[in-house]
Amino acid sequence: MRARSAIVLVLAFAAALAWAQPDLRRWLPLARDGLHDPASPATRQLQEPREALSLLAPDTAGNQVRWVESLERGQIAPRSTIDPGTQVRVLDDEILLNLHGGTPIVRFPHRAHTLWLDCSNCHEEIFRSKAGANRLDMRKILQGEQCGVCHGAVAFPLTECGRCHSVPRARTGQGQAAARGATPAAPGAPGP
Repeated sequence: MRARSAIVLVLAFAAALAWAQPDLRRWLPLARDGLHDPASPATRQLQEPREALSLLAPDTAGNQVRWVESLERGQIAPRSTIDPGTQVRVLDDEILLNLHGGTPIVRFPHRAHTLWLDCSNCHEEIFRSKAGANRLDMRKILQGEQCGVCHGAVAFPLTECGRCHSVPRARTGQGQAAARGATPAAPGAPGP
């Protein structure tokens, strides 16, 4: 009984300590970020990043916000369309990419992307909608092309390899992929 009480006490202390931790995420004030003109009256009109972003789902990378989690929590509600009458399509499928490489397989979640973006943001200019029609190239991605158009700019950075390369090679059988709800892409490294 004493051991159980001690464990409960330790867990309660750890929870209190975690709750009391200050927000360690850092955002520079706009006047010191090197992008905004501190002398401009317009800069003073803008909301400071700390004020806006510290309330959202925390992340340890990039701009330190997990945007999709923030969206799903209802912390943000981005406009779904700019043009009235645009039909919003949220796709709930996943595609497995990089099936024949040496790194873990990439799981591309359409849902996380289509919650934010209309299909036309990526298709047909960045990626063609035909399986096998796109050759993904990590060098191009790192240079701001293909997936790098957003990742490294507004989405989590390319230093977070495991967020995309998330499916271990040992579990890549067709049956297992289907069981997880992912669709293996055709050979030839197709794009999303």
